[in-house]
Amino acid sequence: MDRITTGLFNDGYVPIIDGVTVTVRNYAYWLRKKLGPTYVITPFVPNYKDTDPFPVIRFLSLPTVIRPPYRIGFPDFDLRLQFILKNRDFDIVHAHSPFAAGKLALRVARERHIPVIATFHSKYRDDLRRAISIKAIVDDQIKRIVDFYYHVDHVWVPQESVAQTLREYGYKGPYDVVENGIDFDPPDDIAPYRTRGAEHLGLSGEYLVGLYVGQHILEKNLEFLVRALPSVMDALPNFRMVFVGKGYAKGSLIDLAEQLGISNKVIFHDVVYDRELLKAIYARGDIFLFPSLYDNAPLVLRESAAMRTPAVLIHGSTASEVIEDKDNGFLCSENTDDFAQTVVKALSDTEALARIADNAQKTLCRTWEDIAMEVAGRYCSILERWAR
Repeated sequence: MDRITTGLFNDGYVPIIDGVTVTVRNYAYWLRKKLGPTYVITPFVPNYKDTDPFPVIRFLSLPTVIRPPYRIGFPDFDLRLQFILKNRDFDIVHAHSPFAAGKLALRVARERHIPVIATFHSKYRDDLRRAISIKAIVDDQIKRIVDFYYHVDHVWVPQESVAQTLREYGYKGPYDVVENGIDFDPPDDIAPYRTRGAEHLGLSGEYLVGLYVGQHILEKNLEFLVRALPSVMDALPNFRMVFVGKGYAKGSLIDLAEQLGISNKVIFHDVVYDRELLKAIYARGDIFLFPSLYDNAPLVLRESAAMRTPAVLIHGSTASEVIEDKDNGFLCSENTDDFAQTVVKALSDTEALARIADNAQKTLCRTWEDIAMEVAGRYCSILERWAR
């Protein structure tokens, strides 16, 4: 492949960790190796120094009261940014957000007459509804988001069911499916990881462990999850639940666990930046509990599968598209009793659980290196057509 300079634009990046951040970071890491110079362009975060092996260009931002720790970017008011971008010879730009960073990517592409790709990652209507109570304003913002996707040259989604959300928002144009990956190879032997995870969490093999990794926000149906836990713990006294991450709802979830009388059986762990430690925590989990109706193509589902921890999801959720019930995971209705019973049944049949864990690892795990090779090939094809 020819060497190509790529700009990846997103409205959130490290130290803010979510699925899109992980996607952008791995795109940058592998495209730099496979294709050529790669830059991440994203809002500034105070008191954080970038250490990635690729350049990260930060632009002016302010904190948001609505959704900390995310920040609102103001690239148009950043004169330094204009100078820096002027001296970057991008061949192609890729927006991973339709907001300030995405609009900046679109402007850069039009000024330089280069192609711009945009990936639709999130259920933005859900985010807007929580922040804005006036439906007309939310509808107007969704129209603006859809308009953004109409103006880019190529629209990507991480799995087919995600396109349905984009269609529901009003987008009728073409799109391509480009999957997400994981940033570690599924190990043949997870025993060393499981041992480390057990030691770190203080949960020896006598316990059955449920695990959730991700943002602690109500959109992810975490109150539902906490309310389902007492039934699981009544049926399985040795069951313990581990939540890893942070978010605005973490305090209320801790309070709810105390109200339900299960706080002594629930661990609320902070965000884990050490990927080897996170692998160990995944490995210590016996089952991954992910009742979110909000997520599109969650990376955590694939990461847990890589460490042979199969998941329970809500039937019909966008995230559940890749799950075959009792084959590579478990599906149930959005009912706390059904959810709890599904967890109990899954953990009570160790032979079936091991088989399903095997299948999850085999069917859900594609490395970011492999994804990057596909992305690089698509970039080259787009540029070839663009040059004609």
